[in-house]
Amino acid sequence: MAVPLSASTFSPNSLSLHRSSTPQLTSLFTTRFSRRQISPKFSRILAKKDNGSTELVTVNNYCSKLKAWMEPQRKQFESAFTAIVIFLQLISPLPLPGHQSWFVPSAEAVLYSPETKIPRTGELALRRAIPANTNMKAIQDSLEDISYLLRIPQRKPYGTMEGNVKKALKIAVDKKESILSSTPADLREKGDALYASLTDGEGGLNKLLNSIKDKDADKISVGLSTTLDTIAQLELLQAPGLSFLLPQQYSNYPRLAGRAVVEFAIEKGDGSTFSPEAAGQPRNTAIIQVVVDGYSAPLTAGNFAKLVVDGVYDGMKLNCTDQAILSDGAVGKDKGYITPLEIMPSGQFEPLYKTTLSVQDGELPVLPLSVYGSVVMAHNPDSEEYSSPNQFFFYLYDKRNAGLGGLSFDEGQFSVFGYTTKGKETLSELKTGDVIRSAKVIEGQDRLVLPKES
Repeated sequence: MAVPLSASTFSPNSLSLHRSSTPQLTSLFTTRFSRRQISPKFSRILAKKDNGSTELVTVNNYCSKLKAWMEPQRKQFESAFTAIVIFLQLISPLPLPGHQSWFVPSAEAVLYSPETKIPRTGELALRRAIPANTNMKAIQDSLEDISYLLRIPQRKPYGTMEGNVKKALKIAVDKKESILSSTPADLREKGDALYASLTDGEGGLNKLLNSIKDKDADKISVGLSTTLDTIAQLELLQAPGLSFLLPQQYSNYPRLAGRAVVEFAIEKGDGSTFSPEAAGQPRNTAIIQVVVDGYSAPLTAGNFAKLVVDGVYDGMKLNCTDQAILSDGAVGKDKGYITPLEIMPSGQFEPLYKTTLSVQDGELPVLPLSVYGSVVMAHNPDSEEYSSPNQFFFYLYDKRNAGLGGLSFDEGQFSVFGYTTKGKETLSELKTGDVIRSAKVIEGQDRLVLPKES
């Protein structure tokens, strides 16, 4: 069972620690005021009224009025001081009286830091998952930083953006041979064309540099998207297969050595229609396309692709909840392979099997669950160390239901193997009883490696 991420960073215990400071402040103010000594030599004091006149008042009457005037001021100060302490404790933990002075681990900082750079779209997650040339990854990282800089609402750091593009362009020029040599010989011509487009094309680095110099945020955004798409295409040429060996015990499982695209044709179970596309007519059939990633989850993706090829999902009904759209789980265990839980941790070169990730300790997956339209294999009902042989679901990520840092409470607990890249807007229209009329692999079936028949 997934542990809510917020529990580790903002627990009820931590709240009680902050609240306990208020009585201490109250006793501090009360003690200091009560110890204040009034000289017994004077029984009356000349006090000045608000209108400027003066009058003689008794010491006791003056003190009671003074205390009554100070009370709301004291309460306001206590509230403000407590709020400041809580704020400082969240952004940079401070030692509180009577409590251990621990620092917040870096993993917890990742969870609630606004700079958390976990992919928020399927396209970005898929691009990062490509095992490509290290120089291409350096170019990609430099450019992806610009997408975060563009989110700054007012004074955008165009100088920093320009530096990032110049850095990427320098790598592309200086490391040209290294980049192109990573492309297989039979794809070299296509690689040369993509490289030329990357450096000097209409959507290339030089064009992007000019848009930054013009300080045109809209042109920068469009140009950046085009440039990153070109980078992804070139990286895919450099990664024709798996960059690691599968464990021997899984050698007889189907596997996907790369990427594939699966297309679903879905109809309404009650005979109604889907919303029309731009300026179109209502649709009887909705098309959803999914990119299945074998680079990060070869066994899970391979099993899924084989199920699609075998027609297992044709005619299958869907079950919908607020957070997921699930395929019917009543197909039977005889359809598909019982694959182990398969998760590729970020920064690693091969997946972990039958092991969940500890997000609280800073472990994040290459293919995160916390993306709207992520495609995930359900758990095996007999053991969460394995995935279901055939039941999958579309995850309807909603930041409002996520933990701190915008991460799903179930992040790192499931085998994510792809993302919806076309028809994401249709997912919200799907209801229980809708039917997958057909599912087919429209690209990448040649990368599906089937087990040898004994």
